[in-house]
Amino acid sequence: MSFSFQIDLNKGTVQKNKQTLDPETLYDVLIVGGGPSGLNAALYAKRKGLNVGIITKRQGGLLLDTSMVDNYLGIQEISGEAMAQEFLNHVHTLDIPMKDDSEVIGYKKMDEIHVLTLYSGEVFQGKTILIATGSNPRHLGVEGEDTYAGRGVAYCAICDAPLFKGKEVLIAGGGNSAVEAALDLAKVATSVTLVHRSQLRADNILIKKLYEEPKITVHLETQIKEIFGEKAMKGLRALHKPTGEEKTLYADGLFIEIGHVPNTGVFKDLLTLNDQGEILVDVKNRTNLPGVYAAGDVTNVPYKQIVIAASDGAKAALSMNEYLNSK
Repeated sequence: MSFSFQIDLNKGTVQKNKQTLDPETLYDVLIVGGGPSGLNAALYAKRKGLNVGIITKRQGGLLLDTSMVDNYLGIQEISGEAMAQEFLNHVHTLDIPMKDDSEVIGYKKMDEIHVLTLYSGEVFQGKTILIATGSNPRHLGVEGEDTYAGRGVAYCAICDAPLFKGKEVLIAGGGNSAVEAALDLAKVATSVTLVHRSQLRADNILIKKLYEEPKITVHLETQIKEIFGEKAMKGLRALHKPTGEEKTLYADGLFIEIGHVPNTGVFKDLLTLNDQGEILVDVKNRTNLPGVYAAGDVTNVPYKQIVIAASDGAKAALSMNEYLNSK
């Protein structure tokens, strides 16, 4: 079986000819998720001679929402869409069946078989399953946020900080990730302003470093109300809650660092999660359910990065192969 596809640059999605998994086939590995983690897991599992199928809402995952990638070893600079196409091209050469635009709404285990039910009513079976559904960054939910996403508004300082070299930046958030982002950005930006609606909740050692950095200004008890701009973001309007004073802060970019929401879906109440709602896995990507594995941003693996998600998928596939060989 095979399929063809192309990237629609206007819609930012992968367009392809439809292909359906076989409901009569018992797959060795069923992967839920079509981002870097799921795709690399499929590649590794297939190379081990396993019968693999992929179920995903969106081929390429959040890569399609990434404007530019310049921190993936061996690729100096590439758009997220182009990288997704390269990943999918590679998987395509292995003739791995993929069902996209699909959501898993049911899971059960029958003896040693894992059964997944889709929103469409279709049912597929696997000896093992891998949950690689990723996560989404938490949004502020304020006016202008969606308008300027990718045009000054960003959600990953680790990813995009180099793009703001010599510029003025804002950061929304008050936890460890926000404070670490401020410290990292201070190395390349001319000025960094951290805005948080309450008090800082980061580790004390990070807070100390934050206030010691001369490039960083901190506004606490300050609620962001609106992000404004023209073709790109120009700044934000906020309310200082203790005084009722309205503030207008100008900058070239805004990093929203208030955490991520793991896409655990139907598995949320079946698997052990941490306090952030991430799936807990061991060093071999095993969950608390035998035969059920998880990889990438949906898990408790630290640092949500493309290269880490991809490598986590490879590790999970090798672990699943080991599990199947032991049966």
